[in-house]
Amino acid sequence: MREHLDQTDRRLVKLLSQDAQLGVNRLAEKMAVSVPTVRMRLRNLLDRNLLKIVGLLNLTERPELISAIVGINAQGRGRARELAQRIAELPFVNSASVVTGRFDIIVDVTVAGDVADLYRVTSELIPGAGEPGEVVRSETFVVMASCNKWVSLPEGCWSDESKRDETGRDETGRDETGRKEIP
Repeated sequence: MREHLDQTDRRLVKLLSQDAQLGVNRLAEKMAVSVPTVRMRLRNLLDRNLLKIVGLLNLTERPELISAIVGINAQGRGRARELAQRIAELPFVNSASVVTGRFDIIVDVTVAGDVADLYRVTSELIPGAGEPGEVVRSETFVVMASCNKWVSLPEGCWSDESKRDETGRDETGRDETGRKEIP
């Protein structure tokens, strides 16, 4: 069951959503609570994986990144959540959500590269997350323009070149485009 945040936690999250650079002293002042209370609440939210504090990138200002939404129809709707979880763990995937409507799952992807890289993600990586035949159909919508689209870069985008081995692969075995070597 999902937990509800109390008023103090909601206020803390709201303030951090507006400015994640606020220090605990300033947060405590704005919330009219003690600094130790802010530290404890913040640590608790982070530890329970209810809050992440990350840098967000304005996708509309990054022409080298391609954003797309992928609608997926899955075989066996009772397993859509499991499939969405596997897809969410793939490189270049911002999120995977089980939804109502004509698709079972909606996937938000960001690719550093060109249309060929996007095609590989949508036609190989995403369908490959399911068992054979589990992804029945998919439809990709390339984002041509967006308003207020801020993203945390998913794994695979702008990978740290210094962490690659002599074959050009990172610690997960993926190359700079996110391809994983299959032994």
